[in-house]
Parts: sequence; C-alpha cells; structure tokens
Amino acid sequence: MSFFDWLLHEQVSIAGSPVLVREIVGNVFGLASALFGMRRLVAAWPVGIIGNVLLFTVFVGGVFDTPQDKDLWGQAGRQVFFVLVSLYGWYRWYQTRHAGAATGVNPRWATTRERLELVGVGVVLYAIAYPVLKSLGSWGPQWDAWILTGSILATYGMARGFVEFWLIWIAVDVVGVPLLVQAKFYPSAAMYVVYGLFCVIGFAAWWRIQNREAAAASTPEPVVVG
Repeated sequence: MSFFDWLLHEQVSIAGSPVLVREIVGNVFGLASALFGMRRLVAAWPVGIIGNVLLFTVFVGGVFDTPQDKDLWGQAGRQVFFVLVSLYGWYRWYQTRHAGAATGVNPRWATTRERLELVGVGVVLYAIAYPVLKSLGSWGPQWDAWILTGSILATYGMARGFVEFWLIWIAVDVVGVPLLVQAKFYPSAAMYVVYGLFCVIGFAAWWRIQNREAAAASTPEPVVVG
C-alpha cells in the first residue's frame, strides 16, 4: 500500500467508531498552523492549507469515502474558504516580513468601524449560510452555519492582524465541540477543545505583544544634543 492509499483509506477505532487517519493528520496540520500563527510565522499559512485540503475530504462523505453517515457541509465549506484566505494571509504576511519586519504581522485591536464591519458581514454570511447548508442536507445546519461564519471572520481577522480574531475562534470552538461529538468526528472534536485552550493562550500572547509594541511606538526617542 502506498503512502497516499494509506492516508486516504486507513481507519482507526475511537470510542467504538471508525475514524479516518486523514482526519487526525489534517487536524495535526491545523494545530501546527495555529502554533505558527501565535508565533507570527509565515509558515502558518502553507501548513494550514495542507490541513484544510485533508479535512475537506473528511466532512463530505457523500463525495468521498468516509465512515460517518453525516455530512457537515459548513465544515467542508470553511476548508475551501480557509485555503482562499490563507493564500491572501500568506501573501500579506510575506510582504510584511520582507518589508523588514521581524515577523509576518503586527497585532493590533480592530477599530470601532472594523468591528462593526465584522458584525455586519457576520450577520450577512450567517443569513446566507444557514438556508444553503439546510438545503444541502448538512447535519445541524444552524450550528454548522455559525461555525462556517465564525471561521471566515476569524481567518480574515488573523490575516489582518486583529487581536480579536482569537475571541471569534473561541466562540466557534464552543459550538463546534458538541456538534462534532454528536456527529462522531471525534478527532476534530478533540482538536476543537485543544484549539479553544490554545486560543486563550494565543489571545493573551497577542494582547501582550500589541501592548508592548504600542508602548514602544508612543515612547519618544531621546534627543541627542551635539
């Protein structure tokens, strides 16, 4: 059996239910991406894309061979969006890094206008996602729609360097864990728990970085008298 055959078809048993190895591997790449993101490394984006591609194939059992009998089209759809936004974030952080910055992004709080825009976009996205996912037969469409909407907002916020993006991820994880457990996507549910804890740490880290950089920017340089 080749590596790709193994990756696509191998299963393990968790809590008495079959689980695809590629679901586990995809989530490992997702966690690595989050770790790189907290450290503001450009590598967060390409690593995340690999995980997104693998997880897309996990959540659409009607298209790919999966042991679960439930399709989560919102989960699958957000993987597609992740890839698109990751390409944008990868480019943006790469440009920042090669402009002389030590890291790929400088964290900052979103302005009041930017927050209102995020809320407005979130309402519109949810209003579109819910009926679409329901018509596709997605399991738990009201919750799946929020996970898709929140994931889009959080990924965009990460690309822009908004400190608040961590809080959006936490709100996604709170909904995602029970949904994925009930649908028997156990590795993804477990990773959502890990992501939630990690997001608390990431939020605190970016908050400290933002405060430190803001303080440094507001400190006047000493005047040298010749």
